[in-house]
Amino acid sequence: MQLHIRQAKVSDPGSEFHNKVVDITIKDGIISKVAIAGKKSGESTIEADGKKVYTSAKGEGPLYVGPGWVDILADYAEPGHEQKETIKSGLEAAAKGGFTDVFLAPNTEPAVSTKSIIEFVRKKAAGHVVSLHPLGSVSQNIEGKSLAEMMDMQAHGAIAFTDGWKPVQNAGLMLKALEYIKAFDGTLIQIPEDASIAATGLMHEGIISTRLGMAGIPPEAETIIINRDLQLLRYTGSKLHFTGISTAAGVDMIRKAKREKLNVTCSVTPYHLALTDESLTGYSSMYKVSPPLRSEKDRQALVKGLNDGTIDCITSHHRPHEWDAKAKEFEYAAPGMNIQELAFYIVLQAMGDKADLGRITDAFSNRAREIFNLPRATVAKGNAAKLTIFTTRSNYTPTGMASLSKNNPFLGKELPGKIAGIVSNNDYYINQ
Repeated sequence: MQLHIRQAKVSDPGSEFHNKVVDITIKDGIISKVAIAGKKSGESTIEADGKKVYTSAKGEGPLYVGPGWVDILADYAEPGHEQKETIKSGLEAAAKGGFTDVFLAPNTEPAVSTKSIIEFVRKKAAGHVVSLHPLGSVSQNIEGKSLAEMMDMQAHGAIAFTDGWKPVQNAGLMLKALEYIKAFDGTLIQIPEDASIAATGLMHEGIISTRLGMAGIPPEAETIIINRDLQLLRYTGSKLHFTGISTAAGVDMIRKAKREKLNVTCSVTPYHLALTDESLTGYSSMYKVSPPLRSEKDRQALVKGLNDGTIDCITSHHRPHEWDAKAKEFEYAAPGMNIQELAFYIVLQAMGDKADLGRITDAFSNRAREIFNLPRATVAKGNAAKLTIFTTRSNYTPTGMASLSKNNPFLGKELPGKIAGIVSNNDYYINQ
């Protein structure tokens, strides 16, 4: 296969071509040439084996091309809950959303706690344009009681370890896990939420929850776990990644831990960057997520943390649900949004006109590749072609989803930007 991407602007702070308009040639999955574009018509094109498969629209400006985006926590529900999502439909959603690599949550039935389930997941995803990386569970069957066979799973392809939507609550188990993964230089991923505090809450505790008469979840549900796990990290000298940071206090704690040189990193979801607890005034379960949407003060702290690099990555926390899991009383509705396809659009809207595109590229791609030891995808001659192609100047109104589920409050709303496609695994996907 041969691809030509013509007159595209590079968004990749790690590339010598960053912010330059270039022509890129890809042969058999390898970038064979990157050259400064000659005559600049303002129109970008993508050609596959001599045939144009994409031409930028009038007024769209040049397409951007950067290292392929990585989603470090997404749930495809297979095996066990294929009515919500399958690996096939999830990967199609990822490609449509601009992701070339996805880390798969272990919260399936059976859970991803053994090498056999790791092998099952990898086999199901083989041959797709998007690379799927299974996350192994920390505890056996995600029961929070005893350690899973993490070393065995790591040897068979587990990229990192987490109990996903059921964060590790037992401090002793967390300590053992942090010590155990040092044997193979592994990384633990933890959603910072204390279940004993969050269990009875439905949304962020504050003025809005009081007005609506709904039980609240205070910021301490996050900060208590962050504080505990940082203490354990300090003791073990291991590697820890917090995902789904939602509070100003949490961002500040991680900022201080980084100054201390602890090996801690973190990520934020698009919806925590874009939305607040004000969204719940209509009692719509589409906005029920875990951790919950917080206050405007918290949201602004997240945006600041992303801009200054305290927050390393953006991750979707893609959590699809069938219709009847959400269409019920708020208290009983399942938490989570089906968000992977729209992650970039939502982030672009949240960050506004002053968004640093290079920082966003790092957050979607480069930092995740560094943290989890994935090959860099720098736009440079000789590198494997793992690329995401997009624009910031178009507008997109999502009406349908590649995902099987539709639990997404952004459907039908105009969002900035456009994903043109991805190049990965000697293949490509184009959004038509």
